[in-house]
Amino acid sequence: MALVLEIEYLLGVAFAARGPDSAAPDWPPQPDRVFSALVATWAARGERPEERTALEWLERQPAPLIEASEADARPAPVSFVPPNDKLQATGNPAWRSRQPRRFPAALPHQPVVRLIWPQDEDAPVGTLDAMVRDVAYVGHSASLTRCRFLNGEAADGAHPARRRIYRDRLKELEAAFLAHRRPSPGEVVVPPRSAPAEDTNSFSSDWLTFEIVGGSLDLRAAAIACKGLIKTLMSGYEATAGGDAIPAWVSGHEADGTPGREAHLAVVPLAFTGFEHADGSLLGLALVPPRGRGDLLSDAGFREAIRHLTTVVDGDHKRWVLSLKLGPHGTLDLALVLETELKSVDPRRYTRAARLWATVTPLVLDRHLKAGSGAAIQAEMETLVADACERSAGVRPARVVANKHAAVSGVPSAYPSGKAPPWTGWRLPEHLGTRRLVHAVIAFDEPVPGPLLIGAGRFCGLGLCLPLDRKAR
Repeated sequence: MALVLEIEYLLGVAFAARGPDSAAPDWPPQPDRVFSALVATWAARGERPEERTALEWLERQPAPLIEASEADARPAPVSFVPPNDKLQATGNPAWRSRQPRRFPAALPHQPVVRLIWPQDEDAPVGTLDAMVRDVAYVGHSASLTRCRFLNGEAADGAHPARRRIYRDRLKELEAAFLAHRRPSPGEVVVPPRSAPAEDTNSFSSDWLTFEIVGGSLDLRAAAIACKGLIKTLMSGYEATAGGDAIPAWVSGHEADGTPGREAHLAVVPLAFTGFEHADGSLLGLALVPPRGRGDLLSDAGFREAIRHLTTVVDGDHKRWVLSLKLGPHGTLDLALVLETELKSVDPRRYTRAARLWATVTPLVLDRHLKAGSGAAIQAEMETLVADACERSAGVRPARVVANKHAAVSGVPSAYPSGKAPPWTGWRLPEHLGTRRLVHAVIAFDEPVPGPLLIGAGRFCGLGLCLPLDRKAR
């Protein structure tokens, strides 16, 4: 049995932001937000000693699992409103100047969220349930809720929390209230680096993401940008430790210059694709380490190379910006981001497990085609795609459908029509210039963990696949 907190959003909407200046809704509600609502209710109920003891018990528990549906983010434009904190300071509403504020909201597909803790015999379920039934809202006061604690079981779809509460969190919230200041968010939960199911995949799910903050580039030239980022990174190694110090997992070559036998660092484009009205805009790039490498910034040599290449830009928030010079394709300014509000730039879109995948960038076939007829060419292409999947992911797909056109909205075709000018095609690095490009939909018998990068151009942004499995609403 487990201790379950069930929260139902009675209006079908959850108003809450990830941070004071964030336009992204905080969905699903994290344990620290729920705990703050419990503490506020405890104070409103008269600060009963037995309820304080229950809260202190709860803050000692490990981070819960969260069972929640997906949610659509409601647009959150800037509104200028008189803030309440200045009213508390001045006591006169007329003295409040209007300040920019956002009111992000999530529209969950299912209005009920469950937080699940492993339960022990001392769990004060009755006291917690009596208290939580008086919690009228979680997050913004417009997020009306019905809450209850009960004994239950974790479902298969439950996921770890992003943040957690911790010992003395109650005292911290009391001190913030007395000082008339906003409390700090809960402690970030660091997920485990590598799951056992990822053992057959050549690539890690622990990406390092850059958002484009200056310049623009068509998605069809993304491979040029990805190749340029790899070269720029290696120049950072040369400047900080000398060319001989570039590790094989970065360069893809052994010390004697021969091609490496193992997977090495890849770069992938992150574009506005797969959504309604998607136009294929290139929004960012991500460094994808080989399996087992883990967090790139934990590697001292990599960290020094990145530090040499980036400059700190002050603005609303400090950003570490890398300038990527791409010759005739212009310049891109890339800002390092550890957490993004843009779904298109979120690596989790590409790293979850799925049975059905489709290419976002066309894959480069590993060799030239030998077949002559149309049906034979189709069969040969699909065999080469299946071989590429098995080589990269360690699993052979059950079915492959190869096509000129993409199954993901906003993605250009693999090659232009016969009458189209050459510049409408994909721009490739020189060593791939004569290879055949193709899009594909790939089906496996069992879910395959991402990322799925396939084909001869997988290290420079080609052959990037997106999961197509849809969760029931």
